[in-house]
Amino acid sequence: MDLSLAGDEDLEDDVQDEAPPAPKTPPSPQVTYKAPEPKGEHFIAESFDKGTLDGWILSNAKKDDADEEIAKYDGKWAVEEMKDSKLPGDKGLVLKSRAKHHAISAHLLRPFTFETMPLVIQYEVNFQSGIDCGGAYVKLLTETPDLDLDQFVDKTPYTIMFGPDKCGEDYKLHFIFRHKNPKTGEYEEKHAKKPDADLRTYFTDKKTHLYTLVVNSDNSFEVLVDQTVVNSGNLLTDMTPAVNPPAEIEDPDDHKPEDWDERPKIQDPDSVKPEDWDEDAPAQIPDESAVKPDGWLDDEPEYIGDPDAIKPEDWDEDMDGEWEAPQIPNPACETAPGCGTWKRPMIDNPNYKGKWKPPMIDNPNYQGVWKPRKIPNPAYFEDLHPYKMSPFSALGLELWSMTSDIFFDNFFITNDRNAAERWASDSWGLKKAAEGAAEPGLAAQMLNAAEERPWLWVVYVLTVALPLILIFKLLFYVNCHQTFCRENVKLDIYKLKSSSSKSHSSMLQTQPCGAKACILLVPFSGPAQWKSVTLSGIREQLSAACFPQCNAVMEDFLTGGLL
Repeated sequence: MDLSLAGDEDLEDDVQDEAPPAPKTPPSPQVTYKAPEPKGEHFIAESFDKGTLDGWILSNAKKDDADEEIAKYDGKWAVEEMKDSKLPGDKGLVLKSRAKHHAISAHLLRPFTFETMPLVIQYEVNFQSGIDCGGAYVKLLTETPDLDLDQFVDKTPYTIMFGPDKCGEDYKLHFIFRHKNPKTGEYEEKHAKKPDADLRTYFTDKKTHLYTLVVNSDNSFEVLVDQTVVNSGNLLTDMTPAVNPPAEIEDPDDHKPEDWDERPKIQDPDSVKPEDWDEDAPAQIPDESAVKPDGWLDDEPEYIGDPDAIKPEDWDEDMDGEWEAPQIPNPACETAPGCGTWKRPMIDNPNYKGKWKPPMIDNPNYQGVWKPRKIPNPAYFEDLHPYKMSPFSALGLELWSMTSDIFFDNFFITNDRNAAERWASDSWGLKKAAEGAAEPGLAAQMLNAAEERPWLWVVYVLTVALPLILIFKLLFYVNCHQTFCRENVKLDIYKLKSSSSKSHSSMLQTQPCGAKACILLVPFSGPAQWKSVTLSGIREQLSAACFPQCNAVMEDFLTGGLL
């Protein structure tokens, strides 16, 4: 480091680096849409890019348990691009009607049977207009001899139901499968546990999200959103109700004996009320030490009739009774400590004991809480392979929604996870890239988030605004401190040009910025050993030639980056 000074003017001139040219805003990346092509084993691969509903069947049925006006599945469907599409040419299936029953389905290329390979189902959903109350889940319709997609209704047997659903502030991501009881042949719905992840964003951000369900032959399952696991578990341990019933149940014919004593504590039968116990003593008594405040207006009521009130012209005393002016606070009491009859304030009675009760003791006859005895469960069975569900041969959407324009796309069912990931990359991956390219900047995203969650403003203040204020104050202090010391340094230079070593040292010890001047003046004045000081040797030379005050400030300069 060269610390030489050419003169006073050099100290006044601040060295400024040339400002770098403003960076040019890079152009938004262009994403070109190309219809995905299925690769690998699959049972359905539907992108709707042909622009038609070919292969899909609209239900003409009616719900059995609904009013005639809304019983029919007459909700409209369409194949179209999203309203605010970032990927021209990309079409999908759109639920178009509000407050209607919708049902549409399509046959698979062949039935899916649960053997040794996993089941992977994935599809995309975009709540273009948000969602108030409604579902966007799919059903895998069980293969049965009488399966008629033209009559697809809510009671049509399904093997798995999967997908998002919302009503009010209840955000759900269903995974339900119907399990066949091997003893009775009846089916029962088994619901996966609720995900720990916060699902709200997927319903509110108006982005396209990819929903994936993977069920493996070892009974494990995973639920993913945008290729991130949000729920996982095992069909045997993480479903409600459990797949397998308990081996034992409580005996319904067992009854608690009449003399069974479940009381852990009882009143002490040998305890006697003390003779001086007064049960009639009041809990509070008047404070005999209280004195009526001076100026208390005993003859003035707290409230008086409003003297400015006027009886309404339509007041009928026969019907309404005698008219009385409404009550208002007595103005005379505003400056007085109180009005009306003065009463002593009440205080706790030191002699109050209340009703006497015997103390509680352990019950010597306590038998514990009674429970019925256990017996073998006559309905017990053990199914260790619930993965082997009923085969399904169609994919269906049977929905009711209070919001229209729900966008579905890129349905894919396979037994090969790699094939599903390739399909997702070629379809949802393009949407994600296009939506990302069109996303607003960080500031806009923060403002949008704060509109939905006002409490984020507090976070912004604590994490952004407060540190910026502290940094500004620090920079302001450093700038002012350097300016002040620079002016003092110039004064020191002027005086040091004609000073001896002795006066030099003495003056630097007394000047408020003399120690800093010691560093700046090293190559300008002073002993010969101060000449040509470098940054690497500044500590040794100043420590030897200067004095402790200068050495301490030198450290301040070096560590603070002020040189």
